[in-house]
Amino acid sequence: MANLKSLAKDTAIYGLSSIVGRFLNYLLVPLYTHYMPKESGDYGISTNVYAYTALILVLLTFGMETTLFRFANDEKAKPDTVFTTAFATVGSLTVLFLLLVFGFITPISSALGYAEHPEYLTMMAVVVGLDALQAIPFCYLRFQKRAVRFASLKLLFILLNIGLNLLYFVWLGKTSVFYVFFINLLCTAFITLFFIPDLFRIRWHFDGQLLRQMLSYSWPILILGIAGILNQVADKILFPLVYPDEAEANVQLGVYGGCVKIAMIMAMITQAFRFAYEPIVFAKNKDADKTEYYASAMKYFLIFTLLAFLCVVGWMPLLQYIIGEDYREGLGVVPIVMVAEIMMGVYFNLSFWYKLIDKTIYGAWFSLAGCAVLFLVNILFIPEYGYWACAWGGVAGYGTAMVLSYIVGQQKNPIPYPMKDISVYVLAAACAFCVMYFTGSRLPEWGALAVNTVLIVAFLAVIVKRDLPLSSLPVVGKIFSKK
Repeated sequence: MANLKSLAKDTAIYGLSSIVGRFLNYLLVPLYTHYMPKESGDYGISTNVYAYTALILVLLTFGMETTLFRFANDEKAKPDTVFTTAFATVGSLTVLFLLLVFGFITPISSALGYAEHPEYLTMMAVVVGLDALQAIPFCYLRFQKRAVRFASLKLLFILLNIGLNLLYFVWLGKTSVFYVFFINLLCTAFITLFFIPDLFRIRWHFDGQLLRQMLSYSWPILILGIAGILNQVADKILFPLVYPDEAEANVQLGVYGGCVKIAMIMAMITQAFRFAYEPIVFAKNKDADKTEYYASAMKYFLIFTLLAFLCVVGWMPLLQYIIGEDYREGLGVVPIVMVAEIMMGVYFNLSFWYKLIDKTIYGAWFSLAGCAVLFLVNILFIPEYGYWACAWGGVAGYGTAMVLSYIVGQQKNPIPYPMKDISVYVLAAACAFCVMYFTGSRLPEWGALAVNTVLIVAFLAVIVKRDLPLSSLPVVGKIFSKK
């Protein structure tokens, strides 16, 4: 129970930086979708370029974040040595990447469709390089349980980014996508400066033998990471390449990218949970009650992601105003994308069975299988169905990886997940969604909001009744215990 309380506390802190940060970033969505007209395709360009940077970041970090937790928690290892070795590896890959980009920027920009704007790619190459260098120190903060510093730096970046975007877009009238990338570069460079004092406090010692062990552990995680990030961004990379109307591709991608931002609340919850959960899992591996802990964590993760799903879908009549009116034609994909994100979160929870027994190759195979399904769905159906194929491709890809991981995991390293309880919540959420869907088009906006809110409260009441009695909550629990 103490570990679950620690998980909840750290998730709340990481969630503050993630959820509040993403909420503040939502301010940029109406900003971009109002100041960058849909027909310009600028928002589609932004969506496409950021998809490439997400993939490159995974390549540069080389699975060293999870690897750092695995080896820093080893009783024989020295955490500073593990950090040094990981940082040197990522730093070397980053330098090599930047040399290649700057040396071959003309053919690269031409191949990606940005021959007239190579500056977009050079700026974002530096951004992703700095992000890769920051990834290991941020990871070390999580290992050291310095959640407040972690969250503070993340929020500082977001506030600075929003401030500069408001300055350039609203005050100075600079509405080109160029300034989106330029501002990101400024903010990322500024945050990097805060890690310099920490780097001087580390006892630097590079261990070549340790590196070989870490690489042996991390390369399957790299494959897993590549496949995993492709599941998230492949649709945004493939879309301009396979959509039949080249001139319209960035316009449609901009619509999809804007609507997907609303669905990203699920990614926030998953990310916050991951930041808190990952360090605890490796430390908990020594305890006798570890399997019960993992099973409980899965159940509570699903409970609250399903609640978040219902909140977003139920309050869509209000949330739709986050994006510009021209972009709202794609809002129908939001529930589909959120289901894919829930599956991704479940897959993340299931992934620990092979990480804890050093069989990360299984994760690589599962993720590659899911990625193959996603690629197939996108390539076959984008030409006819556009961004709807992107949304369903995510469900198919994550669903494949999730099912494979569960089936094999229960054979190799079984964990007694409470499937009956999980099924009850999934069924309840599905029923509530169906009611929301069928009443939404038949009632006025205020009526739909009222019905949806009642359904959300009813789902919350089921949670409280079955698994989260009010007497167990801090502060509130004291009131009920007195009664």
